Amino acid sequence: MADTTQEAPLLKIAGLKRYFDVSPPLLNRILERQPRLTLRAVDGVDFTINRGETFSIVGESGCGKSTVARLIVGLYRPTAGSIVFDGVDMSGLQSRKAMAPLRRRQQMIFQDPYASLNPRWRVRDIIAEPIRAFDLIQGSDKVAARVGELLRQVGLSPVDGEKYPHEFSGGQRQRISIARALASQPEFLVCDEPTSALDVSVQAQILNLMKDLQRQLRLTYLFISHNLAVVYHISDHVAVMYLGRIAEVAPTRSLFSRPRHPYTRMLLDTIPDLDMTGRQRTPVAGEVPNPINPPPGCSFHPRCPFANHRCKREQPQPKQVDDALVACHGVEEGRLPPDTRPLTVAPSLTA
Repeated sequence: MADTTQEAPLLKIAGLKRYFDVSPPLLNRILERQPRLTLRAVDGVDFTINRGETFSIVGESGCGKSTVARLIVGLYRPTAGSIVFDGVDMSGLQSRKAMAPLRRRQQMIFQDPYASLNPRWRVRDIIAEPIRAFDLIQGSDKVAARVGELLRQVGLSPVDGEKYPHEFSGGQRQRISIARALASQPEFLVCDEPTSALDVSVQAQILNLMKDLQRQLRLTYLFISHNLAVVYHISDHVAVMYLGRIAEVAPTRSLFSRPRHPYTRMLLDTIPDLDMTGRQRTPVAGEVPNPINPPPGCSFHPRCPFANHRCKREQPQPKQVDDALVACHGVEEGRLPPDTRPLTVAPSLTA
């Protein structure tokens, strides 16, 4: 008998779009007879994240992954589509009062620990700000005790609360950012490349801390990164983005051992073959097209060695292939040769 008690996903994204008007000023357009220019940063994205899992989005710079993160936490308003968090469509909420209960349950860890902390505030005030903003604890003594508890939770000391951000290393600053994110007792954390500004050894420490916190606090992560080693070691599911759209979504081990989409294969071929297995690689030439004027059909077709006429005129839709969702005409038609690779060549954090 089928299991009908499966828990609903914590986050469900459907048809999410975000367009930016990058046109020159009106007078310039009139004098130079230029049309409006629209940047399609996110152009129809669908995925779900289950409770307690880590869902990662990878892709080259400019593919739209950070825009997705900012849409989810409300820093941008979507042009179209829905963002359903625990059954509530956040894209339909207009007032700050209506958003506040959901905002407390989701927080963001930013990429640069040097820029995301106020240099004029002591660490204790930085971490206490969400507690005061959401009115979670009353009384300065109780707030101070909670701040000390959060500092210990991320591997720092309560006395560090008296210091300023410039007195810490990059890894320690990111620990402070994590403590600040945890201050509102969230269930969902959006992590926008939280380790990209850190040394490799420090990256491993922060990732281990995040995995420990996830187990202790039952957190759910959306992890944004271009670092395949980080993604492999922390993720349960991975989505590969290209030019504002998702090319492939699959469980982590499946995606790294059996990539289906040609773009996923290209990304994985950048991993050094340290074991010298001699596996043949298919080179993919070209650069990412201009997102203001993307190519028709499949946006990857100018760089794809398997593209045909259908790829140039018809945009592919995600189709289920075994345990993956793949948006590729070549995969759908069986034109691509199978790609299997041993997990011994999976990316290493120490490579």
